[in-house]
Amino acid sequence: MSKNRIRELNDTFRRTFRGGRVMMTSGVYELPDCVKAEALVQVASFSEFTADNDPHDEHDFGSFDLVGRKFFWKIDYYDKDQVNGSEDPSDPERTMRVLTLMLAGEY
Repeated sequence: MSKNRIRELNDTFRRTFRGGRVMMTSGVYELPDCVKAEALVQVASFSEFTADNDPHDEHDFGSFDLVGRKFFWKIDYYDKDQVNGSEDPSDPERTMRVLTLMLAGEY
C-alpha cells in the first residue's frame, strides 16, 4: 500500500467529490442549504494538513469553523459493497471512499 497514492486519491476525491460518496450527519443536514454548501466548499479547499491532524500523511481528516460551529470531515475506506473495510485503500478498483461531514459535537 502506498501512502502517497492514498493521499493522492483522497485529495482528488475531496476536491471533486468524484470517486466515492459524500455523507453528512443529521446535525449538518439540518443546517440551511447555504451553510451546507459553504461547508462543502471548505472541505474541497481544505489545505491545512499538519502532523497533528494528519499523522499518517493521507489527507483523510480535517476541521474548520463556519458560522460559529466547528466542523469535522473524515474519509473512510470500504470495499466496493460498503460492507467491510477496504483491503487496499491505494487501489480505487477495490475501494469506495466515503467522506463524512459532521459537526464536532457529533463526533
